[in-house]
Amino acid sequence: MFLISTFVARSEIEGVGVFAAEPVRKGAIISRFEPAFDRLIPTADYVAAPPYLKSLLDRYAFPHPKKPEFIVYEVDNSRFMNHSLNPNTDYSDFAAGVALRDIAAGEELTCDYNTFFKQFELLPPELQLNRKT
Repeated sequence: MFLISTFVARSEIEGVGVFAAEPVRKGAIISRFEPAFDRLIPTADYVAAPPYLKSLLDRYAFPHPKKPEFIVYEVDNSRFMNHSLNPNTDYSDFAAGVALRDIAAGEELTCDYNTFFKQFELLPPELQLNRKT
């Protein structure tokens, strides 16, 4: 769950992304995992899900890094964060996301999916729009 103001808009990276609605200082905690707000879905429920739901979860959810019996579906704008090999945030501590540098209001927030989802796969090339990172 974001602890800063954000908005969703068209992304030059892929489709839509999440953007800072306010300046963020380097080192600021920008989000925390909030069990009362973020959804933990049993992996068995994901496996048994109908195709339309599985497709949504494939795009917006990820395995819990410490509890393999769950996947995480973030309900706020966090689910729109795009991957970058040169991200401006760090999620290596799953419990909290941190700004790696000062981030300007209006700048897209990015993270390296590898820090919390080791086996992630990018969308197929035909579904990526203007992918730069």
